[in-house]
Amino acid sequence: MSKQTYRVCFCFQRRFRLAVSEAPEDIKELFEQYSENGIMTIDGLQRFLVEVQKEDKATREDAQKIIDSVKHFHRKGVNLEAFFKYLFGDINPPLASLGVHHDMSAPLSHYFIYTGHNSYLTGNQLSSECSDVPIINALKRGVRVIELDIWPNSTKDDVDVLHGGTLTTPVELIKCLRSIKEYAFVASEYPVVITLEDHLTPNLQAKVAEMVTKTFGEILFSPGPECFKEFPCPESLKRRIIISTKPPKEYLEAKEVKDKEDDSQRGKASDEEAWGNEVPDLKGSHVANYKNDLDEEDEEDTDDGDKSQHSLAPEYKHLIGILARKPKGGLDAWLRVDPDKVTRLSMSEQKFEKAVVTHGKEIVRFTRWNVLRVYPKSTRFDSSNYNPLIGWMHGVQMVAFNMQGHGRSLWLMHGMFKANGGCGYVKKPDFLLNAEEVFDPKIKLPVKTTLKVTVYMGEGWYYDFHHTHFDAYSPPDFYSRVGIAGVPADSVMKKTKILEDNWLPSWNEVFEFPLTVPELALLRIEVHEYDMSEKDDFGGQTCLPISELRSGIRAVPLYSRKGEKYNSVKLLMRFEFI
Repeated sequence: MSKQTYRVCFCFQRRFRLAVSEAPEDIKELFEQYSENGIMTIDGLQRFLVEVQKEDKATREDAQKIIDSVKHFHRKGVNLEAFFKYLFGDINPPLASLGVHHDMSAPLSHYFIYTGHNSYLTGNQLSSECSDVPIINALKRGVRVIELDIWPNSTKDDVDVLHGGTLTTPVELIKCLRSIKEYAFVASEYPVVITLEDHLTPNLQAKVAEMVTKTFGEILFSPGPECFKEFPCPESLKRRIIISTKPPKEYLEAKEVKDKEDDSQRGKASDEEAWGNEVPDLKGSHVANYKNDLDEEDEEDTDDGDKSQHSLAPEYKHLIGILARKPKGGLDAWLRVDPDKVTRLSMSEQKFEKAVVTHGKEIVRFTRWNVLRVYPKSTRFDSSNYNPLIGWMHGVQMVAFNMQGHGRSLWLMHGMFKANGGCGYVKKPDFLLNAEEVFDPKIKLPVKTTLKVTVYMGEGWYYDFHHTHFDAYSPPDFYSRVGIAGVPADSVMKKTKILEDNWLPSWNEVFEFPLTVPELALLRIEVHEYDMSEKDDFGGQTCLPISELRSGIRAVPLYSRKGEKYNSVKLLMRFEFI
């Protein structure tokens, strides 16, 4: 691997020397500081772990484990090469391995919940296949809320799952339910919520009730009357399945309204690129230009309280663990907090963006005890997504995403739910639950802490990509982008210099990020390859919750556009809170 040859035209060749991965100067200086005669002893390594890596409880045994892991011939210490191997190795990840460590005994409404939208779709919203495979994939990733749109099949005697009013091919409901049962608790033992968008007649509702009851048996959560005064906690619902839906109206009435809405939206297109435009900027709020009133109400989502239950099969009604409602009367009525009854409210991305302009504080207040679900607008035919921070900073528990629609917004979702052991439930910050003072995301707060990020170098592309993947005539020209996704005052992206013709880029650049609300902040990291004539090539990404970021020098693995971890690609970075 000392030299690499690229063919130019037919008879010429260009040869490039391939560098060997070498510790940056900062690393060499730190090694000198904590070593003697070229060897860092167990005691020296322990001091390094405590003072540089900020691992206050690090013991000599921890240092010995690191020495043993790098398989170095000096059992009592490490040389520079072995020290560098440890820093850039898998045993030195950027996030703390804490498992589930948030308080899981609060009501469900006190958590951000990993939520899917149209979980059965394999691709776009108009013509892709419906299948249980994307449901399985979502559950394996830790998604805790699965959405199913249920409709009568072609002969009106059974139930299918499909995106109504489109060309999507259906999948049988029973197949989806069985897959949910099999994979629900593979990644997390905390409860799975199935949200049903119901387009059924009462006789088919009764059939669904029988299917659900037989499939899930004892793991199905059957609520008592007290459930609706306060949601139960995730801890008490471990390995349980919860059904959430609204008491539906007559099937034909709902279908008629849905068809009208679909027809009105047909022909509009999303401008999101295949792997994602930049996450929409919330500064000055792109929603601030909306009128103060909502557009037309979502007729099929409103109900008249108990009147809508006259056509409801009783067996079906008893399945509902989280009741979804949207009373008539607009936002003021929707967001009214009932001290004797909690509920789930659903709102489209567009309506939510308008609502936060005029009712931001009311939304935060509502989501203390009630559950709010926000879902992508209907014009996102390509299964793209929106900026999830607009939901999270207003306390929205269920920010529903197209998990099959790859892009930067989804990378943020992946990053948020790496927290709390990846269990799919992340406790909301206390300020979103404070009854005394309602949090207002639009107000700029004082800086709580500053994150200092050093981007040292990267490696692994040579092994994970073909040598002409980035450039047919020379090695790649990499640069990295580092920034924050959070409240508007904290959100920013910065960029390193471009390093030409180098498979082992060594940037050695430092960035500082003042954070006013670190509890909601995510660290965004991307690598791109500069292309003078075309769009820059993608070289990897990751997104990390600041709340669980480990101080010190860390090896940061990168992921593909689809969120799949590369075998070898990673960055060496340092994180300091100052």
